[in-house]
Parts: sequence; C-alpha cells; structure tokens
Amino acid sequence: MKTIAIIGGGITGVTTAYALAKRGFFVTLFERQRYAAMETSFANGGQLSASNAEVWTHKSTILKGLKWMLKSDAPLLVNPKPSWHKISWFAQFIAAMPQYERNTVETARMAVAARQHLFAWAEEEGIHFDLKKEGILHIYRDKAGFDHAGRVSQLLAKGGLPRRAVTPQEMKSIEPTLAGQYYGGYFTESDSTGDIHLFTNGLAAAAQRLGVQIMYGQDVTSLKSDGKLAVVTTYDQDSSTHHAHTFDSIVVCAGVASRDFAAQLGDRVNIYPVKGYSITVNLNDAASQAGAPNVSLLDDETKLVTSRLGLNRFRVAGTAEFNGMNRDIRANRIQPLIKWVEQCFPNINTRSVVSWAGLRPMMPNMMPRVGRGRKNNVFYNTGHGHLGWTLSAVTADIVSNVISEASQEQRIRAGILPVVAHENI
Repeated sequence: MKTIAIIGGGITGVTTAYALAKRGFFVTLFERQRYAAMETSFANGGQLSASNAEVWTHKSTILKGLKWMLKSDAPLLVNPKPSWHKISWFAQFIAAMPQYERNTVETARMAVAARQHLFAWAEEEGIHFDLKKEGILHIYRDKAGFDHAGRVSQLLAKGGLPRRAVTPQEMKSIEPTLAGQYYGGYFTESDSTGDIHLFTNGLAAAAQRLGVQIMYGQDVTSLKSDGKLAVVTTYDQDSSTHHAHTFDSIVVCAGVASRDFAAQLGDRVNIYPVKGYSITVNLNDAASQAGAPNVSLLDDETKLVTSRLGLNRFRVAGTAEFNGMNRDIRANRIQPLIKWVEQCFPNINTRSVVSWAGLRPMMPNMMPRVGRGRKNNVFYNTGHGHLGWTLSAVTADIVSNVISEASQEQRIRAGILPVVAHENI
C-alpha cells in the first residue's frame, strides 16, 4: 500500500496528503479546482476554535430550527421541502442526541490535540497565514445563554480545554472595540485565528516539496475498487476525455461530495451539505482598522464568529442553511452579517464587503468520519462540519496512522515483514 490517491484539495485533503508524505507514502491528490482550498476552505470564519467544540445534537437546536423555519434571515434555516437525504440525516441527528455530551468532550479533546500538529507544521514549513493567538471570546446577551455556556464549559474541561467566565466589564477589557450590552461571556485564551486559504495553500506547497503530486483541474467522475483502485477523471479543459489512474489505496476527503464517492466504494457516509456564509470587510481606512477587534468573537445568539486577518481584513461568518447542494449567495442571508458588524463595531466602514458561501460537510452525529471503509484499501477523512480547520491536523494524523498500520499488516501477510511477538516482562 505505497501509492495513495486522495480525493479533494481542501483543508482535510491537503493535511492528509502532507501527513502521509511525512510517513513515506507516494501520494497523488486530485482537486477539481485549479488551486487548493477554493471551495469550503476558501473563506470560513478563520477560527481555530476548540471552544466551539459543542456538537449540535441538542434539543435546543431542534427547537430553534422549528422557531426559525419561516424566517428567511434566521441563523438556522431549514428548507421544508422534503428529500430522502434530508429526512434520513435528521433522523440520525435525533438518534445521536443521547451522545451529545460524549461527542462534545471527544471533539474538544481532538481540537486541543490538533493545535500541536498544525502549529508545528506551520513553523516547520514557514507558512504565514495571518495567525493571531489572541484567544476567542464568547458573548451572551441573556442569562439563559450564559448558563448554557457554563454547562458546556464543564464538558470542554473534560476534553482538556479550560475557559473562564468573564463579566461585561472584563469583556470590555479583553476587546475594547466591542459595543453593546451583554450579560457576560466566556474567554478561551488558548484559541486562535488565521486565514485557512493561506494556510492550506502553504501546506499544499510543502506537501509538493515532500513529493506529493497534486493534480489540479482534475474532476473525479468515478471511483472503482477491484483489487487495485481506479480513479477516473476528466480535465477541466476537456470534459469529454476520461483518464483512469490506478493506486493501491484511496482516502476520500471530498467534503460534501464524499457521500457520493463513498457509495461508489460500497460505504454509507451520510454527509449533508450545510451552507454557511461569510463576509470579508476590507478595512480601507485608519478608523476602520482601529475600530475592528483583534480578539476573535463568537456570538452564540446569532451563531456568528469573527477573525481579524492582518491589518486590512475583518472576517465575519456563520449561519446554517439546510438547502441541499445550493451554493447561491443570498442577499437576505448576507445582510444580517453586515448589520451585526455595524451594531457591534460601529466604527467599521462596511462600504467594501466581499460575500461568500460554502457548504460544510456535516455528519448527523457531528463527528468526522475518519478511518477505514469496508474495503481494505479505502479510507475516509471527511465530514468535519463547522470545525474542518480546527480538527484537520489531528484527523489527518489519525487516518495516516490507520493507513500505516494497514500497510504494515499487508506486508506481514505478504511475508515482507516478520511478525514480532511481544512478551510481558
């Protein structure tokens, strides 16, 4: 199992390629766009946020979804038009609710571990991505939200993440530019922010230096697994000609397309595309630069997050829209983000705003699908939902270890490696 194909050049595909190359595998990555990180990894909220590890499989999510169903600018919006995919996903979502606490703790644990890998890789490869280690401040306007955050903090602590409650006065001290009235907040000093697009492209270049072949502009049309794996592609300039590439194994890191690819490989990976929006506010004047926050924020009521990207950019992202594979950027979903900036940071000029939308690949239990498929040479690293960047480095490490173990097992069965017996002394 030396030659490995990776499907998808977003954050999970690139981190997986890098981690496998570091272990000595021959890796080929297929990406349909001409550059890395051009879809869901292009303009997310920018947070490396272990403090946002709470999974959504909580009764409050269902109640909010029902309350907001007919409100077009709601933070959580579900298109009521039924489909088998949507119905089956929500059925599994509800079935996963008893694991809410366990999965929140496990997600926090993975997020804390992911930092070590990501920061070490960035330092080793000299990747500059507007990293800010200023912490993340969660803000609450009422007692109910603040009290719920206190219960979540207990779960995060079990996962190895400390965060502390702060008063409105302390919130003002942490981030002086924040306007408005608040009941209180929670501050996680160890969290950070940066530009996912810059990081992913920097790591892709590092992976290429390690020998990874990245096939940009290659649209994967089908996957076949009969002993050897075949990846069938078309090139973006010639969709009529198909090319077949064979490999020993494959890792599916294809975001919202992973569900269809998994079906071709005999697996069920029930990912649903959950659309999120972002705006990047260009801070073109001194007043806007001074009026924009340096500390990252998470507003639990509006489900919005922020990140300061260098001197001249301010990113605001969030909302969740269950509307299938729809990638439209809707004005009535963008406008609440702009209004939020104007209310919370009135000194920022919002004249120059770049809008974006991306589809988060979400599993019903909110946990990424990482590890083996049914076939011995099929693996997955996908379904990270709203924490793709936060978890990517650790899930890449996990799946790379699984593949290394599988490769060693094959070599033992083939008689290439001796079986080592371990004795208790």
